[in-house]
Order: sequence, then C-alpha cells, then structure tokens
Amino acid sequence: MSTVTTKDGVEIFYKDWGPKTAQPIMFHHGWPLCSDDWDTQMLFFLEKGYRVVAHDRRGHGRSTQVGDGHDMDHYAADAATVVEHLDLRNTVHVGHSTGGGEATHYVARHGQPQGRVAKLVIIGAVPPIMVKTDANPGGLPIEVFDGLRKQLAANRAQFYYDLPAGPFYSFNRPGAKVLEPVINNWWRQGMIGGAKAHYDGIKAFSETDFTEDLKIITVPTLVMHGDDDQIVPIADSALLSAKLLQNATLKVYEKFPHGMCTTHADIINPDILAFIKG
Repeated sequence: MSTVTTKDGVEIFYKDWGPKTAQPIMFHHGWPLCSDDWDTQMLFFLEKGYRVVAHDRRGHGRSTQVGDGHDMDHYAADAATVVEHLDLRNTVHVGHSTGGGEATHYVARHGQPQGRVAKLVIIGAVPPIMVKTDANPGGLPIEVFDGLRKQLAANRAQFYYDLPAGPFYSFNRPGAKVLEPVINNWWRQGMIGGAKAHYDGIKAFSETDFTEDLKIITVPTLVMHGDDDQIVPIADSALLSAKLLQNATLKVYEKFPHGMCTTHADIINPDILAFIKG
C-alpha cells in the first residue's frame, strides 16, 4: 500500500494513478467514507488522460486509526503532506461534503499560498458552516449533530446502514430506485474506518467555520449542489459559499441528492471535466 507519514506520525493511505506528467486531480472524500468513494470519478478522469490522486483521511479507510487530530487543521495539513510528497502542481482539488470543507481549508491555508492549485471543485460541501449560531441563523441546530453522535455510539453498524439507505442518496423519497449495492458499499467504507475518528469528525464537519477560507480563495471554484440534499441543506451551504468566494461558478442540480457523485456520475463527471477544461 502507498502511504505517507505526517509530522505527528500518522500513516495516510493514498492512490496515485495515471501519467506523472499529466495535470493532477486530487479527490477529498466525505464522512465517514474513504477514497474508494471516488472510484467512478477516478476511472473517468484517468481515461481522459489526467493523473488522479485520492487519500483516506486520518482515522478513515486504510489510514492510521489515530485517537486525535480529527479536525480541519489536521485534515488540511494531512492533505498537504500527500500533495508535497507527490509534488503535485497545477492541481485541481475536488471535495465532496466534509471533503469539500477539507479541500477548501487546504487550498486556502496550504495549496494556494504555495502556488500549487489550479482550480477547486466543492460538491454538496459543508462550508461556510453547518451548525446554527448567532452568526449563522439558518444552520442546523446542534441537537441534530448530537443525534448523529448518539446513533454512532449506540450502534455504528446500524447507523451506517440507515444513513445511505435513507437520506444520503435520497433513497427515502417516494418512487426512488434503491440501489442496495451502493448502500452496502457505503457501509463497507464506513465500517473499515475508526469509530473515534468518525465520532470526532462530526464536530469537525459541523462546527468549523470556513468563512475566512472562502473569502481568500482566488482560484476558479465550481460549487455543485443538489437541491434535494438532505444531509447538507443547500440554502445554508452552496448558496452562501458561492457569494463568499471571489471566483465562483454555482451549479444547482434539481432533485439531486447529497450522494449525487454516485447516483448521477453520468452528469456530474462531464460537468467537472468541462469546468477543468474551461
């Protein structure tokens, strides 16, 4: 397995496919999944001639199940460790959900200052901030995230079935075509990760405020979101992020779910490609 060790001794697993001379695209996965969630995208862009890279966040997938450092500062620094190890330049960063927050924080704090970033794509992403605060009155109440923690602690295996079987892919909508193998693959990815990392990660994705990151990002950024996203409601995420970014393109997908990279890859992949080439 390909791994790189961070400054605090965490082994980060990564995949690096395609010509080393090609423009790199680096993918940042959502909670509580791993780089396997990008299989469809990585194969698509590999076939288009790109170098594709994806890593498992600390505590997730095949990376070390460490007990601490489950916050956006560490997530972004870990991503930077992978980028610098592979010496990726002129890179397009693509992040989904929590990975959209990680990619945003990485670009703002590491990649853009180092001149390594070409473009950014955030999909169903958590910025600017999910939790309801005085400054973010449209956010979700903290009780929502307390509920996630409670379910994870009580029966993680059941929780990791119910989430993809219901709201994540909008399989709970009337007339939805439920894809059982997709649910099973979500469950598989979740259960190989560490419970402590996933538990702590809820705070990271819900309470981190990315407002200042968004304001200082100057690279072209594509903000993609489904208007039936039941995990990260669009009104308090993409619609706000697109206004804070200096160079944003907003694409809203009617009736698409949170997990639209999987359920609607036939539409999402070509749209990302067009943005990269544009």
